[in-house]
Amino acid sequence: MNSWFLAARPKTLSAAIVPVLIGTSLAAPHISWPLFACTLIGAVLIQIATNFINDALDFKKGTDTAERLGPMRVTQAGLLSADAVLRGAWICLIGAALCGIPLIVRAGWPLLAIGLASMLLAYAYTGGPMPLAYHGLGELFVILFFGVIAVGGTFYVQTLRYTREALLAGLAAGSLATVLIVINNLRDIEGDRRGNKRTLAARFGETFARIEVVVFALAPFALVFTIAWLPLIALPLALLAIACATRGRGAALNRCLGMAGALQWAFGILFVIACSFGFGATR
Repeated sequence: MNSWFLAARPKTLSAAIVPVLIGTSLAAPHISWPLFACTLIGAVLIQIATNFINDALDFKKGTDTAERLGPMRVTQAGLLSADAVLRGAWICLIGAALCGIPLIVRAGWPLLAIGLASMLLAYAYTGGPMPLAYHGLGELFVILFFGVIAVGGTFYVQTLRYTREALLAGLAAGSLATVLIVINNLRDIEGDRRGNKRTLAARFGETFARIEVVVFALAPFALVFTIAWLPLIALPLALLAIACATRGRGAALNRCLGMAGALQWAFGILFVIACSFGFGATR
């Protein structure tokens, strides 16, 4: 069981949870809690499925080796077989599909399209004929599916409409999630180059990746300033993550990932407080 827990990468699940919290808070005070529960569980299951697929296929492609600097990957470590991890991913996707049924009943074909695309890209991120992560499309994928679509879809389920605020909040959430993937790619830059994983960091170098961290860590505050000012309290965390990523090398960047995760949680919680309780909201 501990191996499956490690494969799920619980520290990364903020990327699925925070956008749902943000999208739901934008709909306050008219929130359907059963729809919120289905949305949240479905998003988390898709994230876990993506992590499982990434774990198994990166090992099969030879990207994850004994020289890996990041947290343990269970397939590479021999704790679980690649086939078993992939079966676990399909189980998670089936669970996500079941959670999606009430959302589709509520919101119709837009949620059906979002659900199908999300499940397809959970595999296509690492697998298929043109895996996104191997062709420098990871950042775009994260901004869209862990930001714009996650927040916008959550908000749409609750309200059956889409607004400028949902778009801005979605871009903010996507930017925060992108900080995580950029730091991850910066840490693994040499291994990715050896494994022909052409992330933007691997293509354009460490300086480019560090500029990405600066842009994506600061952008959320500008994006939501017209909606809520309370998230500005999390700005020092963004500066700490930037400083860490600027100075860190190799395995030391794992500490920066922790800071980026803390930033994502803090920003999301402060945004929820502002929108749900009217404290710190400007809209």
